Amino acid sequence: MVAQKSVLRCDGDKIVDGEGNRVILRGACLGAYLLQENFTNGYPGHEKAYRAAMLNAIGQEKYDFFWTKFYEYFYDAPDAEWFASLGLNMQRLAINYRHLNDDLDPEVMKESGFKLIDRVVEINAAAGVYTIIDLHAAPGGQNFDWHSDNNMPGALLWEFKEFQDRTVRIWEAIAARYKGNPWVAGYNLLNEPTDEAPGAHRLLAFYDRLAKAIRAVDPDHILCFDGNTFGADFRAFEAADFKCDNAIFSSFTGSDEDRAKVRKDYERKVGFSKKSNSPIWNGEFGPVFATEVSEGPRWKEINDARYAALSEQIKVYAEDEIAWSIWLKWNTVFGDKIRRKRKHALEFWGTDDTETTKHFQPVLDWITNTFPEAVPTYPPFWQLKQHLYRRTLYTWISDAMCDDFVEPMKGMSFEELDELAASFKFENCATRDQMVEVLKGGGEKREKQ
Repeated sequence: MVAQKSVLRCDGDKIVDGEGNRVILRGACLGAYLLQENFTNGYPGHEKAYRAAMLNAIGQEKYDFFWTKFYEYFYDAPDAEWFASLGLNMQRLAINYRHLNDDLDPEVMKESGFKLIDRVVEINAAAGVYTIIDLHAAPGGQNFDWHSDNNMPGALLWEFKEFQDRTVRIWEAIAARYKGNPWVAGYNLLNEPTDEAPGAHRLLAFYDRLAKAIRAVDPDHILCFDGNTFGADFRAFEAADFKCDNAIFSSFTGSDEDRAKVRKDYERKVGFSKKSNSPIWNGEFGPVFATEVSEGPRWKEINDARYAALSEQIKVYAEDEIAWSIWLKWNTVFGDKIRRKRKHALEFWGTDDTETTKHFQPVLDWITNTFPEAVPTYPPFWQLKQHLYRRTLYTWISDAMCDDFVEPMKGMSFEELDELAASFKFENCATRDQMVEVLKGGGEKREKQ
């Protein structure tokens, strides 16, 4: 293990180690692991529906065996060593609260989940890589999207104190577990929250409560706060003059192809961090890659443009010396299922919904013309189509398809399940060489004109 004496901390707008040396965190999100992602792992809908379908298909013994092997193979020492060889030094570990807390037994913390986190922290530390612990899915859902494993139309964390109390207990347990661990770079309290209330007052009040609860247990680790409305909006923070010591504020940005727009978009989203003189961390960004199926014959050209945009974005981060982590391997067993899902645009990321929209357009027109007052306004950048798809394609229909998705696993032997999980072992995975080159150059500043 690489020697590291003390936890990282904030010093003005910089992150420093115990000796006061500046540390710029550069890395990736370890997603599709302790929180499954439909666009990465391939299944339709939400993780809890996917897991329920798998359990029903193969039974408890094989279900437990498969997931034990999946966690063993998906991320291990060779992954961390390769990651560090690229010059990257941080993993943001996305976690589903269900690993730590059971909906039917909410007073008990699950040791099995903490052991999975321990394993990642230890593997990363041995390679000289920090881990940021990210509560990607909180009880009740901090947002209303698949990546919080929430198939409800609203973010119920903001509606029920019970969910908030459970989230506080989870973070108190995490803080007690990793207090003083120098290889845990910080705690990302909630991924991309969505509080519809005026001034996001529920989010700010809960952030304040969470910070105090964690600080009572662990006064040292950096706290990472995502902005409202899927991490993009810090206006409420500024209006309320929100403050927290030893904290950074994380924005979510996509990749734009125009250089000036990249800089302009970046400046807009980090304004609060600069005004509050706190370190800037973009906790999640990255392109959705085109395929021949989704984009047609120009798919390689489109990907070249997206790599170029990504490179430009990282150069902006290098100029301002900010911390960042990009968003991110299933295999041919589920190929037909995945193609069916993408053909009908049953998930938001990386699908072409042109054909699907043809079927929905009459309904969209009917809602717009008959009930204009029902056209949603939050989040403001969602069109009516996305709200309708979220309530039909992305939840009801996608979750209903999970039984069909896991059909190939029925009748598999333990050996076959082991082979399936081993698809994600480091030696069985391919690299995106162009992506690697972009990330390896992530610390290089562009010459300013």
